[in-house]
Amino acid sequence: MKFTKTLIAASLAFVSADTFAAAFQLSEQNASGLGRAYAGEASIADDASVVSRNPALMTLFKDKQLSVAAIGVIPDVSLEGESAPTGIDESSLDDDSIAPSAVVPAAYFTMPYNDKVSLGFGAFSNFGLSTEFNDDYAAGQIAGETEIFTVNLNASVAYKVSEQFSFGIGLNYIYADATIIRNVGANPGIPFSTNVVDLEGDDTGYGLNVGLMYQLDENSRFGFNYRTETDITFEGTYSSTARGIAERSGSVDVTLPAIAEFSGSHQLDEKLGLHYSVLWTGWSSFDKLEAEVGLPPEQSFEKTEDFSDSFRYSIGTDYQLNESLLLRAGVAFDESPVSKNHLSISIPDTDRFWFSFGGNYTIDKNSNVDLGVSIIRGKTQNFKETDDSGSEWGFESKGHAVLLGAQYNYKF
Repeated sequence: MKFTKTLIAASLAFVSADTFAAAFQLSEQNASGLGRAYAGEASIADDASVVSRNPALMTLFKDKQLSVAAIGVIPDVSLEGESAPTGIDESSLDDDSIAPSAVVPAAYFTMPYNDKVSLGFGAFSNFGLSTEFNDDYAAGQIAGETEIFTVNLNASVAYKVSEQFSFGIGLNYIYADATIIRNVGANPGIPFSTNVVDLEGDDTGYGLNVGLMYQLDENSRFGFNYRTETDITFEGTYSSTARGIAERSGSVDVTLPAIAEFSGSHQLDEKLGLHYSVLWTGWSSFDKLEAEVGLPPEQSFEKTEDFSDSFRYSIGTDYQLNESLLLRAGVAFDESPVSKNHLSISIPDTDRFWFSFGGNYTIDKNSNVDLGVSIIRGKTQNFKETDDSGSEWGFESKGHAVLLGAQYNYKF
């Protein structure tokens, strides 16, 4: 029995508005950068979270650093039905909350090994999503529950070549877990809760990241970081009560894209700083989906996704109000790599604008805390989607969010 179009449309439902960055990419590796919309992340050295965005910056720390962060994602993602198959009220497609709230944690540690070499470790996430529909949702074959969870464990080393230049390299171990459930939807005589697809799987992969830092003068610094792509094969189980299929082995291949970021940071005077970033994500590597099921494995589906590379632009500032309090603000524009031809109610991706503010409060000479808030506004999208039976459904989607972050930093 082969995977159907429904399964794969579901399977890479990996592009969810719940992530609130391009496609299913996450920006939320720390709370310190959240307050300036993550501007300057590859050049500013606030704390140990530099492990995630540019390990070369570790050479700027003279002490051991520990940072622990949590960012809450409060999404407001809604759908409004615009058209439905004959006999189905399009208003039954309305849903004002398809993405649940979530918390994205992170932790980092850095230490100078000697006056040239620094070491760092981090646990964070670069990719993830979650969308949920009720079991009785009319368009159940193209909706349901979709979740992808990733953890990136990183070990990095940095070398200080001179007072102006440093480089760093990191090894990333990535664990990824996915769940996709689709229900029968509006089919007469069949209970809504009957599932068409129940797919669960996980995998691990490896990648590298390389960072560079150049100190132009005491007030200006530039940084660059490149992260390689990682191939993930979600291997697990597939079943379908609607089709009478008991649990079988199944897999879906996904490429987590390469990421590159260039940043600049400038101290304009003793109180005011300016930061900016251009972040590129190589989504063009995500050109198609391939799925296999059963033993021996049989290719059961190939679906063109045709994503495009995308950019994220951000600019932010910070202001030292007094000895204890640093204020931050920033804005960003996040491009979507998804073309309108590939949108779905599980892939309601869109361009997004970020409006952010936050601050850092010094508790004592060894510890401080960061707080940050981002308000994210997405564009309204109108699109149509066809299910496995050939029925066409029309939607209008809106995706907004609020991010709230807190972080504790300690040096010793």
